[in-house]
Amino acid sequence: MPLDLKAVDNKARLKEYIHLGKNIYQNEPRWVPPFYEDEWAFHDPGKNKILEHCETIRMLAYDNGRAIGRIMGIIHHPYNQMHQEKTTRFYNFDCIDDQEVAHALIRTVEDWARNKGMNKVIGPFGFSDKDPQGLQIEGMEYLPVLATPANPSYLPQLVINEGYTKEIDCVSYQMQIPNKVPPLYSRINDRITKNQKLRLLEFKSKRQLRPYIIPVLRLVNETYTSLFGFTPMSEVEMKKLADQYLPVLDPEYVKVVLNQTSDVIAFVVAMPDMSVGIQKAKGKLFPFGFIYVLNAMRRSKQLNLMLGAVKNSYRGTGISAMMGKAMIESAHKRGLEIMDSHLILEHNWSMRGECEKLNGQVCKRFRIFSKFL
Repeated sequence: MPLDLKAVDNKARLKEYIHLGKNIYQNEPRWVPPFYEDEWAFHDPGKNKILEHCETIRMLAYDNGRAIGRIMGIIHHPYNQMHQEKTTRFYNFDCIDDQEVAHALIRTVEDWARNKGMNKVIGPFGFSDKDPQGLQIEGMEYLPVLATPANPSYLPQLVINEGYTKEIDCVSYQMQIPNKVPPLYSRINDRITKNQKLRLLEFKSKRQLRPYIIPVLRLVNETYTSLFGFTPMSEVEMKKLADQYLPVLDPEYVKVVLNQTSDVIAFVVAMPDMSVGIQKAKGKLFPFGFIYVLNAMRRSKQLNLMLGAVKNSYRGTGISAMMGKAMIESAHKRGLEIMDSHLILEHNWSMRGECEKLNGQVCKRFRIFSKFL
């Protein structure tokens, strides 16, 4: 039978779409599955409200009745209107190492985009920069971390062969956690707590942390507006994100800074690496998968930085060093040895500079591709 493309138009096919990766990447030792409960929520209009404002298509490629590839097309109308673009995104692109399959999937999204009046395609890129973005092109010796791509090494070339070129890169740094807090961090911390009356909050329980989640995400809205692909979150989306990640957050690795009027002006969120646990859990937290995840986090020597921000008017004041000091001290308590910076846009020199102050080295690179139609 020839290659067959089918739209994902019912629940059975959506299940096949969501679980495709584990079938075609089962021999890829570095593949880390997503949390499947989150994947179902991502594609559910009742749970993912951004679907109300976007147009989407989902396609599966079959060979002799076996699913061998998938792709999603997204037209993000709010983002396009905000930036006066006519851009389509492709996302969830996975397939076997076969150019014919990749061509059929990508061409389907391109044809759909043309029919919708779009003039450019970028990807892989989801609804926001909080979804795994790009394809990893360097550092394949490192296991992927949560919310980053886990593609096999051949996938980027399949995209390049379809006429796509670099739109923008993200990088990840790896840093040795210092044996002691750098003296500079301690001096800066002493200065700003004395002169600016800023207050660092640390947490022992999720109950203590919960009241600060939404204010933290509001700060993300305020400070991330210039970042590539960022769309401000609604209050509903903030609550969804909080509910999604609070269960796996370790409060000891969340640091929040308040000013004199108790407004959140900075934060950083990190967590011990759980990738090995997700692999053992096969992407399912329940009924017993969460035990594998928790055990992996307890045993890991790696701390992953997930999210952080400083209010614009407080940048350059040393708050990053203040939070860095506290994070290093928390890491020491657990015997953690290395940090992964997570994805940083290549031109975010401020964040890259913070990593390089700790002698961080770029260990992974991810590329978002684009093509004009």
